[in-house]
Formats: sequence, structure tokens, C-alpha cells
Amino acid sequence: MFGGEALLDSQQQSEVEEIKAFYDSVYYADARPAASPALLRHYDRLHHKMSLGTSPAVLDVACGLGEWLKVCEDKGASVAGIDLSEKAIDICRQVMPQGEFYAQAAETLPFADGSFDLITCLGSLEHFVDPVGSMREMVRVARPGAKVLLLVPNKDFLSRKLGLFRGTYQVDAKEVVRTLPEWHELFRAAGLRVTDRWKDLHVLDPDWIARGSPITWPIRAAQAAVLPILPLRWQYQVYHQCAIAET
Repeated sequence: MFGGEALLDSQQQSEVEEIKAFYDSVYYADARPAASPALLRHYDRLHHKMSLGTSPAVLDVACGLGEWLKVCEDKGASVAGIDLSEKAIDICRQVMPQGEFYAQAAETLPFADGSFDLITCLGSLEHFVDPVGSMREMVRVARPGAKVLLLVPNKDFLSRKLGLFRGTYQVDAKEVVRTLPEWHELFRAAGLRVTDRWKDLHVLDPDWIARGSPITWPIRAAQAAVLPILPLRWQYQVYHQCAIAET
């Protein structure tokens, strides 16, 4: 089977078009094919943690500018990506001409059943119109024994609970943040079983702390300092490694 059956109604389609316009005209308006050293270091550590085999097939859903996929490709993977933004996908095609990239919504993936050894969606599910439908598509294109890696924001993030953080500016498009138990319910509904979880500590890097206005640096430094000691339930984002649930 090539392509799934997840269909969006007219209202959802309209919402997808609005989100796409935001990413093309605002989020990626000035995007360039260059990744920060901090991000590349983070993705290099992530690749090591995932313990991928020889020449795996990797799909990144909502791949953005493809920084994660480029790290995977450089280490021997064949790569594919999908993202709403035409601008982001154009950059992916420039950087990884051997990859397979599509600019479209993730609720129907343009890949055959059982195509990938690893499917990732890193910090994007909260922006999807139909997150369960998109995850079911990830399950469909996963090979037997494949891993699915999801990075999701946590509604119980301590700074959010204290009123010090109200979300990213992508909330202007769509941003539905859930608690970790709520995310787990969605994963189960999509046919995924969580096998491991860990904190997202990419902010433990001077490049991240010194990003933006110097006025914000002390706040960002304080957040970076406290995240390693906070329990998982109070983290900003949490990685979930999943397997396909047995039916």
C-alpha cells in the first residue's frame, strides 16, 4: 500500500493551509541552509543514543530544514522528510539531493507500508491538526522492529506552571501542549508503545544560552541550569522512544 487513508475534513484542510502560510511567510521567511554548531552537537549525541544499524532508512516527519536528517545521512542513513513548508523542503533538497522530500501535511504520508527503520517527529506533534492520524501513518510506514522517536512539549513544565513561559511564537499558527499522560494516551491510540523516555537537555549549551537579546541570557542560563535536576514530569520537552504496539 502506498499512502494511507487518513483524510482531513474541509475545516482541517483550511487550518492546514493557514499553518502552512505561517511557516512559509513567517517561521522560515529568512531560512538558510546552515545549522548551528550547538544543534549539530545535540543531533550527533541523539544519533549515538539511538544506536542505528548499518545504512538505516530514516524518515523525519515535520523535518524543517533537515538538520537532524543531515546528521543521519552523514553517518550512512538513507533519508526522507516531509514538512508543510515549501521553503523548508527546498532547502532540504539543496542540502541532501539524494534524499526524498515532500512538502505536504503529515496526516497522509507518501510512502509505502514498511519503508523505514526509524521514524522521528521532533518537537512538532503539538502543531499538527490530527496528531493521532499522523502517528498512525508513522506506524504504517514502519518496518517490523522499527523505532519511532517523538519529542513533545510538556504542559506541566515548571516554568509554564509558574506562569513564566506561555509557549513558542508558533502558537500563532497552532500549538496544543499536553501533559505527559495525555501524550501517552495519544501514542496508545495511534498504536505506539513507549519503551524509553528521557529529558531534552539541548539547552545545556553556551550557543543556546547566548541566543537572542543579552537581556534574556540570565533567564536562559537559569533555565539551562535547573533542567537537569528537575524530574521528568516538570521538563520542558521529553523524548519518547516507541515501538509498534502488538495487535
